[in-house]
Amino acid sequence: MRSSRERDRVFNNQPNNNQENEIELSESESQVSSSPFEGQGIVNMISSDPVTVVLATPGHGSDQPIEITYTDTKVIGNGSFGVVYQVLLAKNKQNVIAIKKVLQDKRFKNRELSIMRKIEHTNIVALRFFFYSGGDKRDEVYLNLVLDLVPENLYRLARNYGKAKQMIPILLIKLYMYQLFRALAYIHSHGICHRDIKPQNLLLDPDSGVLKLCDFGSAKQLIPNEPNVSYICSRYYRAPELIFGATDYTCQIDVWSAGCVLAELLLGQPIFPGDSGVDQLVEIIKVLGTPTREQIKDMNPNYTELKFPMIKAHPWSKVFRPRTSTEAIALCSNLLEYRPAARITPLKACSNTFFDVLRQPDIRLPNKNPLPPLFNFTR
Repeated sequence: MRSSRERDRVFNNQPNNNQENEIELSESESQVSSSPFEGQGIVNMISSDPVTVVLATPGHGSDQPIEITYTDTKVIGNGSFGVVYQVLLAKNKQNVIAIKKVLQDKRFKNRELSIMRKIEHTNIVALRFFFYSGGDKRDEVYLNLVLDLVPENLYRLARNYGKAKQMIPILLIKLYMYQLFRALAYIHSHGICHRDIKPQNLLLDPDSGVLKLCDFGSAKQLIPNEPNVSYICSRYYRAPELIFGATDYTCQIDVWSAGCVLAELLLGQPIFPGDSGVDQLVEIIKVLGTPTREQIKDMNPNYTELKFPMIKAHPWSKVFRPRTSTEAIALCSNLLEYRPAARITPLKACSNTFFDVLRQPDIRLPNKNPLPPLFNFTR
């Protein structure tokens, strides 16, 4: 699509880039004020004893804490959000799970926990239990989310194929994207926007072909007329209305992100690899062309900061590799629309002809296993 990474300067002026370095903390959704620790014991998660015993509350159903015992604790991930551990449940030596440990502000309930307790779906990582633990400092309290451990993610899968100079089989692209749209259709039906759809947050079980959406740390139940932060979502997958500073966006920002994921799987590289917030918009304009005044108004009616030179849209057929199917290209074009309302909905995407092969009764995974259940929309 692009033979070089030159930066076309499409703006007459540079915007204020402060938002690239600051996250707005005034989001009124915030977290519900009041202590979340009533009835919860604070435990030391990691002890010198190889076996750890904690009182944990089930993720769904009863609020009655139960005792769980685990061992073989090891770190498998960390970041600004906290740390993820892999542990082995002592009562079932085959039951390996993950514990996501995040620092908890005592003044607020944790939004990720609140959302995960509301949702249950085949294509969303399950919250089994949660508990609170102490930290190194006296007043530190950590929330621990006990989750299903899923062995792989879409980012690593794509990277491994890339290292081998191969493309991901189109059947797997269809299978994984279909399940992502199933997950999005489910959470959007509950008014929940994930706000960080990217390959790293799409967990995979290669043996069964199941995809599970994870990491609801940025998720929010969107309420009409309630402002939201615009500096959200990982850059390559950030919808243009967010770049334009919209604070009244909809769940369709997740649809844009899903379109970026699909395009990346088809291309073998990110479709909009911007180096900054401004550069991200440059990359989008190179493909979609300069947004019209009406499109900008639909993305953010209050945006007046910049004027744009006219750049024509790049034909979608030339964006992708020559052998890319017309169905794949058409679906991408329906997902990557400037106007949020013009983007196809996740449920509508599930019925797209791009996924027709998944409905064939004799189709199987590359490892010869049957496809996972895909068409029960009651769970």
